[in-house]
Amino acid sequence: MSDWIVSIIEGGGYVGIAFLMALENIFPPLPSEVIMGVAGVAVAEGRMAFWPLLAWSTLGATLGNYAWFLLGDRLGYERMRPFVDRHGRWLTMDWRQVEATSRFFRRWGQWVVFFLRFSPLMRTIISLPAGLAHMGHWKFLIYTLAGTAIWNAALIWGAGLMARWFREFEHYLGDAVLVLVVAMTAFYIYRVVTWKAVDHDPGDPPA
Repeated sequence: MSDWIVSIIEGGGYVGIAFLMALENIFPPLPSEVIMGVAGVAVAEGRMAFWPLLAWSTLGATLGNYAWFLLGDRLGYERMRPFVDRHGRWLTMDWRQVEATSRFFRRWGQWVVFFLRFSPLMRTIISLPAGLAHMGHWKFLIYTLAGTAIWNAALIWGAGLMARWFREFEHYLGDAVLVLVVAMTAFYIYRVVTWKAVDHDPGDPPA
């Protein structure tokens, strides 16, 4: 594997992995699939150990999700809507999306916090309506921790299975990861630049 990308992931050790996973759940241009994929190959090559990696990465991801949960729980609907309207450009979300996710949460119950940890699109945003609904903190943390641990273990295991294939194309992999990260960052910048607030019906009930 390319030395530069290994050094980025391994340079901070397990605590660095936890920090990246927390950051990924708050600010998404670097997806967990990239972080855990690279770290999983490091496990297969003996550069990292499976259980410490799983523990620290799960802890980081859980804390990142808990930040969104606390935001919703502390602000509530009355103060959350002005916050989203004001900072929606940087969050690349609007209140309509928050309400749609809240309806999904109410319809399927609190277990969606667990099951959506396996969804690349909704595993982070579901934390916000869970907080707005004032889900129990310990229940949220347990569901999040369990779902995230399974997801991270699958990523580490899958990357380990593909480690031999990665080594065969190692001189291309570093560039491919760089292209992916740049593309994700460029897409985020595009969303920020082109983002427009959606007009809401004042008569809409809170989600």
